[in-house]
Amino acid sequence: MRLRLLWVGKTQESWVRGGIEEYAGRIRRYAPLEILEAREEKGATPEIMQQREGERLAKLLPKSGRLILLDERGERLTSPGFAELVGRYRDSSTPELVFAIGGAYGFSPAFRNLADRSLALSPMTFTHQMVRPFFLEQLYRAYTILNNESYHH
Repeated sequence: MRLRLLWVGKTQESWVRGGIEEYAGRIRRYAPLEILEAREEKGATPEIMQQREGERLAKLLPKSGRLILLDERGERLTSPGFAELVGRYRDSSTPELVFAIGGAYGFSPAFRNLADRSLALSPMTFTHQMVRPFFLEQLYRAYTILNNESYHH
C-alpha cells in the first residue's frame, strides 16, 4: 500500500522540516510515501480560504485512494488503535492511503465529504505545521507496532 500525505502551505521552520524528514525516511522502510503541499490561501475570509485550499487538495488526490482527514474534531484513537486501522487498510488491499492536514482554518465541507473518516491527534490544538512531524511519528509508530518491533512501549 502506498501512502500519501497532503498538507496546506510550506513548512517554515527548519526544526519542523528536520522532524518531517526523519520520520518520513523511517516510514519509507515500510511503505512508499509521497508528501505533497497545496498552496496556502491568504487574504480572504476563513470560508473562502477553506474552499480554495480544499480545491487544491482535491487535485492532489489519487483516483483509487482512501482519504483520512487529520482534524481536531475527528475520532480519537490510541497508537495501537491507529496501527490496527492502518493494518486494516493494508490488509484489505487499499492501493493508496491518503492523509490530509488542512490549513489554519481546517477543511471545507466539500473536501470533508470526500473523506472516509476523520482522526484527531489530540484534544489539544496544534499549529497545522507542528502536526506534520507529530503525525509522521505516529504513522511510523503504527508500522513498528504492526511489525512487532520494540519502538512502541
